[in-house]
Amino acid sequence: MCAAGDERAWETFVREYRPRLYRAADALDRTGGAREVADSLYAELYGIKDAAGPRQSLFRYYQGRSSLATWLRAVLAQRYVDRVRAGRRTEPLAEDTDRAAPPPPDPDRDRYLTLVRAALAFAVSQLDPRDRLRLASYYVQELTLAQIGRLLRESEASASRHLARTRRDIRSAVERQLRDEARLTDDQIAACLASVVEDSGPLDMKQVIYD
Repeated sequence: MCAAGDERAWETFVREYRPRLYRAADALDRTGGAREVADSLYAELYGIKDAAGPRQSLFRYYQGRSSLATWLRAVLAQRYVDRVRAGRRTEPLAEDTDRAAPPPPDPDRDRYLTLVRAALAFAVSQLDPRDRLRLASYYVQELTLAQIGRLLRESEASASRHLARTRRDIRSAVERQLRDEARLTDDQIAACLASVVEDSGPLDMKQVIYD
């Protein structure tokens, strides 16, 4: 029933399995870094509507060969590993300091960070007020999904789905802005985003959201 989008089934699923997913996330990363992966997993489980077809739920891959909790932990672990690997692609290879000096800083790094911040601020400014509030509640005020759901009078599962959609919309808008306005190539856009992954310090979400 969850795969079909039944709201009552989703409420039950979130209530029963969210604590288990959080425990599994904390086991993967005790700093809390895996909890965002756990939260974003709800959107995939609910199903993302494809422009070329109907909504597709991740539940369609569950065959019942193991318990649902075991399957969810395996999916969470794979998503977390994928994120770690994606982050490592942007890290320079370790060098032997006795034989080679560290590489010089990227001369375009400051420019890239400036471009991404401007594109991000513009993307956030174009959001629906409700999406903007949800984003600020999660990233700035650090409210839980349950707290956001109560604030916006929506289910926790709905809050998770809307937040995941907003993140996708923002990334698409940032890439479009960098391509159309800054006239960057796909390789340069990738370098811009890699610069942010490497050091997101200047990207103060409070300033981006409330400016």
